[in-house]
Amino acid sequence: MKLRLAVYNMEWMRNLFETDGSPITTGKEGKKSRSLAAIVQALQVDFLGVVEGPNTLVSGAKTSSGQLVDWADVFLPGHTYSAVHGFPSSGQQELAALYDHSKIKVLFTPETRDGERFNQPFLMDTTNRMIKEQYKHYRPPLELSILGMDDQLFSRVIIAHTKSKGIFDKVDYARFEQLSQRDRLRLFGECMHIRERCDQYLAKGQDVIVMGDINDGFELDFYENRFSKSAVELLLGDTWTPEWILRSVLPKPKLNAYGWSPYSGKYRDRITGDEFNVLIDHILVSKGINILKGQVWNPFLEKDDPVIQVLKNDLYQASDHYPIFTELEN
Repeated sequence: MKLRLAVYNMEWMRNLFETDGSPITTGKEGKKSRSLAAIVQALQVDFLGVVEGPNTLVSGAKTSSGQLVDWADVFLPGHTYSAVHGFPSSGQQELAALYDHSKIKVLFTPETRDGERFNQPFLMDTTNRMIKEQYKHYRPPLELSILGMDDQLFSRVIIAHTKSKGIFDKVDYARFEQLSQRDRLRLFGECMHIRERCDQYLAKGQDVIVMGDINDGFELDFYENRFSKSAVELLLGDTWTPEWILRSVLPKPKLNAYGWSPYSGKYRDRITGDEFNVLIDHILVSKGINILKGQVWNPFLEKDDPVIQVLKNDLYQASDHYPIFTELEN
């Protein structure tokens, strides 16, 4: 089966809804929704991982998936999308997915054993000192299963939005350094926990796809030399088990005068004040899945793609991230 998949950080999608959960259709919110809808429609995906989706209330009065379907009803008339969400986050940015229910089935299939659930604290040795410390996912990764209409499993999917390394408090340099190391270790812990789940799936002979805003990339900063690892490399897997290593749908980014290329976003460095291009959104797949195509929908890179160029303004204005697209076959 061939599937078109993408993951897209839609940047505070919760702001596009009224307090009762209905989509806002006017003003800057309506304009942003129309841009997002044009992008989703052009992607023509069977499955879309949504990062920073509308919020889910613990009471269930509002859910991310329910609001996504309502949003699609308004801005994507005639669509064939259903939506799914998982454990609610501690904040107001949720993980969810839209999928074409005429082509695939998608189920929320979380691990439910105590100590392994993504919505509970967990222990992880992030410093290789044989000391496990307690961590917790601020946004519990979303565990899904994609099935064909014949109920055959295509792949397990984990959608993640891991810990940001950004520091937004007022701090002196010493405190900045301390917080940088703390956030890096928390990012490691979250990705190690996700990787453990990948190993469990792969041990059962199931394929796995990890997608989302990982807030890290390949060789992005000094701390990867200090700790001799990066969060993305932790997700990719152990070289001593090569058959279980995940592969990126994108080529390895290269460093140039403006940052990394390809890139899915950019940030302004707090110390130098310079803007820097980064690849922090990823789709990683196991070896049982063939990668037919992988692409960042970045209009400043894909200058020969007419569909992306038509959407240049929408892509630039709709979010501070660009979607990652792939076509896969099992």
